[in-house]
Amino acid sequence: MDKKKFYMTTAIAYASGKPHIGNTYEIILADAIARYKRAQGYDVFFQTGTDEHGQKIEQKAMDAGITPKEYVDNVASEIKRIWDLMNTSYDKFIRTTDDYHEKQVQKMFKKMYAKGDIYKGAYEGWYCTPDESFWTESQLVDGKCPECGRPVVKAQEEAYFFKMSKYADRLIEHINTHPEFIQPESRKNEMMNNFLLPGLQDLCVSRSSFKWGIPVDFDEKHVVYVWLDALTNYITGIGYDADGNSTEQFAKDWPADLHLIGKDIIRFHTIYWPIFLMSLDLPLPKQIFGHPWLLQGDGKMSKSRGNVLYADDLVDFFGVDAVRYFVLHEMPFENDGVITWELLVERINSELANTLGNLVNRTISMSNKYFGGVVEDRKAAGDVDEDLKSYVLSIPAKADACMEKLRVADALTEIFSLFKRCNKYIDETMPWVLAKDEASQDRLATVLYNLVEGICIGAALLEPFMPETTERILKQLNAPKRSFDELGTFGLYPNGTRVTDKPEILFARLDVKEVLEKVEALLAKNAPAQAPAEEAAEKEEQGIDLEAKPEITYDDFAKLQFQIGEVIACEAVKKSKKLLCSQVKIGSQVRQIVSGIKAHYTPEEMVGKKVMVVTNLKPATLAGLKSEGMILCAEDAEGTVSLMVPEKDMPAGAEVC
Repeated sequence: MDKKKFYMTTAIAYASGKPHIGNTYEIILADAIARYKRAQGYDVFFQTGTDEHGQKIEQKAMDAGITPKEYVDNVASEIKRIWDLMNTSYDKFIRTTDDYHEKQVQKMFKKMYAKGDIYKGAYEGWYCTPDESFWTESQLVDGKCPECGRPVVKAQEEAYFFKMSKYADRLIEHINTHPEFIQPESRKNEMMNNFLLPGLQDLCVSRSSFKWGIPVDFDEKHVVYVWLDALTNYITGIGYDADGNSTEQFAKDWPADLHLIGKDIIRFHTIYWPIFLMSLDLPLPKQIFGHPWLLQGDGKMSKSRGNVLYADDLVDFFGVDAVRYFVLHEMPFENDGVITWELLVERINSELANTLGNLVNRTISMSNKYFGGVVEDRKAAGDVDEDLKSYVLSIPAKADACMEKLRVADALTEIFSLFKRCNKYIDETMPWVLAKDEASQDRLATVLYNLVEGICIGAALLEPFMPETTERILKQLNAPKRSFDELGTFGLYPNGTRVTDKPEILFARLDVKEVLEKVEALLAKNAPAQAPAEEAAEKEEQGIDLEAKPEITYDDFAKLQFQIGEVIACEAVKKSKKLLCSQVKIGSQVRQIVSGIKAHYTPEEMVGKKVMVVTNLKPATLAGLKSEGMILCAEDAEGTVSLMVPEKDMPAGAEVC
């Protein structure tokens, strides 16, 4: 019987520099899903790679004094090294400079042009070089890029455009009839309400102001613009041919079962990409999952500060599987996760060293101490044993249910609950007490057998997330690797098997003070020598001087009332590029407040936050909505906005004084 196929991809990494741990999280997440699917029996094809064209790369190569191809060769090699370091099991690493990909992009562009979906025109608007995006005046937020908040420049050039509106209604219908297509649900609502329903503008799909891109072969003054080039890797990588001579693999694997991407590029994957596929008369991917971000606890990662966290540095401190566990377990399903050195140490000590490592070590040590390492089920069981078996056997189905919904962190929590239940079983049965009674030897042997069997089942479930750790556990237990089909049976560990006589420490407990001292040395080493422009940028980051407003008296200030509010509901304001409408609880009242922060916070991120509010501001009407106050924010020199939140948890209604 043929295996059921499962084709999944990550977003291809932009080859502008070394990926930090936030970038690396995605490939680890994808690998865990791919390994889990393989363990379930799927025929998995897992593709990743690099996005290597664009103006930003052309400029970086020029600054480095090398060709763009030399530049991306170096960066792609570094990205692949990091992916391999993290033990990720991708089947293909595609590069958008691959000859086959470039030729197919040219064919697709010509095919879309011949169909009338692409036409030639001219573009005049505001251009953001870091995001490589054009914006109209109305789309800017405070005169800056609505995606990243950075400055934009006026640009005008001849370009080819794609008629996005031609397929908009068809895409809306598809999204409405396929609720699983965009996940999580909040991402779908954002795409529908903010982009599709207000109406799509035609998309610029070529550039003529730089050369580092795939040439439009019938008009070589132009190069294919980033998204048409980058997104199509998902089909060229498995053998799509625009002339109709696609490979057997493409016929088997397309449509993709899962595109795994960051939430910041959800629009390109759920609007542009499906419309491109419709133009090519190809089926749409089955699911696009926009995962949240992994943020550093003390603020944004900055190379000039030397505080960027890289996967290889973390591996040097903690090992591959400890880093994999942390980023997979600490990332919520929808909201952003946080990584700090202190939190890493705490999780390694509590979960990996105590819950898992200590369980395996104690079980092997007791087996050696009491029975010379021989593990036997002597059938001397009681109610507590049946309770353990029932719990252990319930975990595979629970983990499956989580993974089916891509709730990877929840699946790991379920698996570790199995190990915690085994630790509880040790406390319930007290093997050290049984060992003192000659008449309880069969009972003691059965207890240790049950522990080994529970660990084997847990280790099999753990393998997709922490493959090296599973291998080390099974090696110490002299246990064969168990298939997922075998996880419904308790008692498959071969009777009379001898465990290792020298148990190894899976995860050593760490001293947070010692780790932080080493971190300080690492940060000092990593901090680069700054060029004058970087020094100026760093000074700007350290402080901002504003033009002074006229002085006021205390009586003027005292007229303002500041209170803590709790956001209990929030939604995007339709047909507005800037506004969110929040329902804010202040004491016993709930007020509606409209804020121009859509570019910086999603409605889902707002809910539950405690914010500072001016509560006696005269109500105003914004975009037809009544606003009964003002939520306070700070803004840096780059236009990045941050909510002003209380340092400690304060009740809604508390006075800010």
